[in-house]
Amino acid sequence: MIIYEKVLIEPVLSEKANNLREEGKYVFRVDPSATKIQIKEAVRRLFNVHPISCSVMVVGGKPKRQRNRSGYTSNWKKAIIRLPKDEKISLFEGV
Repeated sequence: MIIYEKVLIEPVLSEKANNLREEGKYVFRVDPSATKIQIKEAVRRLFNVHPISCSVMVVGGKPKRQRNRSGYTSNWKKAIIRLPKDEKISLFEGV
């Protein structure tokens, strides 16, 4: 059984994500083990919308340094959900 609240971790709020929102595309940080079908179903059930498509990508970690130690931030998975023109996700409207 899938817990849909755990599939979508958080919305991505960036300048590029804001530009995509004008085209009807919404960007989310998702669980690394989630599939496209699970992500689309989670968006459909949580926000009462009908997603058209879902693009998924893994964002690589960036190099970081603290004092003498160097390393990388964690990799994470990003999903871009496309909705029909007449539907919107109200979570993003105030941002």
